[in-house]
Amino acid sequence: MRKVILASGNKGKLKELQEILNDLPFELIPQPKTVEYEVEETGTTFIENAIIKARHAAQLSGMPAIADDSGLVIDALNGEPGIKTARYAGFGCTPQDNMDLILAKLKPFDDKNQRKATFVCALVYMRSANDPLPVIAVGQWHGAITREKHGDAGFGYDPVFWDFNYKMTAAQMPKELKTQLSHRGKACRKLEKKLKKIWDK
Repeated sequence: MRKVILASGNKGKLKELQEILNDLPFELIPQPKTVEYEVEETGTTFIENAIIKARHAAQLSGMPAIADDSGLVIDALNGEPGIKTARYAGFGCTPQDNMDLILAKLKPFDDKNQRKATFVCALVYMRSANDPLPVIAVGQWHGAITREKHGDAGFGYDPVFWDFNYKMTAAQMPKELKTQLSHRGKACRKLEKKLKKIWDK
């Protein structure tokens, strides 16, 4: 079975991707947690940053690579936090710091329709570091930012991300439901379909 490197050392992300992509004929392995695998994300979009990370991991490992770049886009904040989602409150910040900053900035907006937000995940598969045609899949999850946190599950901004259809936050959802609805789940399923078409030829 071929090996594909995931351009991340995040165990939660690895487990989630492994579970969704388990029908594909490869073993997804995490990149080493070494300084050389860290790369500056200089892109201006989620797709650009995912390509940068995948290309870097493929170059160092000599293996095909998968990378994702994910974030939160809030209409009322002109698209912030966007590509700075993980470090919105500054380098070394915690998820709590990020949520506090978002809630403070959105205080003037009362209605949920004014607090609309979208989780975005861009996934990229590169056959090699020089792959001129990477496989790209993008998933989106539309919702809104609540006025306060609800729920203990999930991570990141999940306690303040409200789903209009299910009337709960991402942090209040059963894991199976969140995987079905989430931006990363949607991007994974799209990537899976695209890779199956490539390998079935």
